[in-house]
Amino acid sequence: MSPRSARLARLSRSVTFSACHRLHSKSLSDEENLKLFGKCNNPNGHGHNYKVVVTVRGEIDPVSGMVMNLTDLKEYMQAAIMEPLDHKNLDKDVPYFSEVVSTTENVAVFIWDSLQKLLPQGILYKVEVHETEQNVVVYKGEETIVK
Repeated sequence: MSPRSARLARLSRSVTFSACHRLHSKSLSDEENLKLFGKCNNPNGHGHNYKVVVTVRGEIDPVSGMVMNLTDLKEYMQAAIMEPLDHKNLDKDVPYFSEVVSTTENVAVFIWDSLQKLLPQGILYKVEVHETEQNVVVYKGEETIVK
């Protein structure tokens, strides 16, 4: 028998959570915030049913036939996404957003960072956050751009 090359695959799982937030930057005046964020700057906030798709990648294990056990991925997503974010006011209930504007981009970064602490190193491929059916952010953990 000839040795088989390792096969790489991507595995995705999705969850949905509900949360409210207000787009507001402490670095801007109230007038500048209203101009930049419009109705999303409503002082009372607004809510979304976010859909998050997490994709991991790796070699297909020749014994289990899996990149990762879906039960494990489900538990990691529960801890990194559902517990801290579901049915929360992002700006008031999640310490990360006390200093970071709770845009969908920053929600994706928060989820990425939270998952990185739990998943085996190097397996996380991308995080997709669907704020609405029309608005989606994809984050792959890219480094920051040096300016």
